[in-house]
Amino acid sequence: MGLEGIPMLAIPPGIDPDLLRSFVLIAEGGSFTRAANAVGRTQSAISMQIRRLEETLGQSLLLRGPRGVETTPHGAWLLERAKRLLAMHDEIFATFRSPTVSGTVRLGTPDDYALRWLPGILARFAEVHPAVEVVVTCAPSNELVERLERDEIDLTLLSGGNERAGMVGQPLWQAGLRWIGSSNHAAHRRSPMPLATAQPSCVWHRAAVRALDAAEIPWRVAYTSTSQAGTLAPALAGLAVTIGLPGPLPPGLRFLGPEDGMPPLPDFAIILVTGGGGGPVVETLAEAIRAGFAEAAVTQA
Repeated sequence: MGLEGIPMLAIPPGIDPDLLRSFVLIAEGGSFTRAANAVGRTQSAISMQIRRLEETLGQSLLLRGPRGVETTPHGAWLLERAKRLLAMHDEIFATFRSPTVSGTVRLGTPDDYALRWLPGILARFAEVHPAVEVVVTCAPSNELVERLERDEIDLTLLSGGNERAGMVGQPLWQAGLRWIGSSNHAAHRRSPMPLATAQPSCVWHRAAVRALDAAEIPWRVAYTSTSQAGTLAPALAGLAVTIGLPGPLPPGLRFLGPEDGMPPLPDFAIILVTGGGGGPVVETLAEAIRAGFAEAAVTQA
């Protein structure tokens, strides 16, 4: 019995995060050797960790197969959950070990990234670093590059392909672009196909017209906008086809694919680029953004 007659609940044994980290590295890399190199341990030490994990859980997790090390059914079940647990573990550790910072940091982002990714990231950042003021500027990627060069912002999210020579961008997210059209109209069947895109310098615009030209599909630019909302509006009205990111769409829109006669689009990346200064407050926000995108990638895996 517990205190004051309250029965004590059975508490399951804990799982060492280091064991889970080694398991994930082996499961995703297919090699004990690569996992050992990644964590700076010997292969025998990594093997011992996996044995301890399997003994704790009472199930076999990994098998050596013709293509290297593979997960058992129990291992496959554990893999995705271990990745989520480690992402949360690392976020907790980084949060409490981060030094106290204060000041103002100027962040740039295209508007559609701001709506989809930043609310959660900035909310968590404000809770942990209440003395930091984040000033957000929403603009197209090509304009944000210019603002970064003029030192008007400290760091920015960009559509991959917009960075200038010498700029080093860290990839945060990557997926294939998608065609988007109305659920109730067939603008994609018109010839020439009406497009709603950003300006011709936009990497999305260039990807769209290259794909249509390669498929010999006639097209014309019917609407232009510097924001994703501005290109989705005519698509929703059935007046044009646009392109965008995979993910939830507003009611009345749907993704168009090969079954609709649409050609494939290339992969697309979101990158993070920082300027030349800013100090610890900029790097602290940059790390929060990287962690937020990494967590989203694990959740969506």
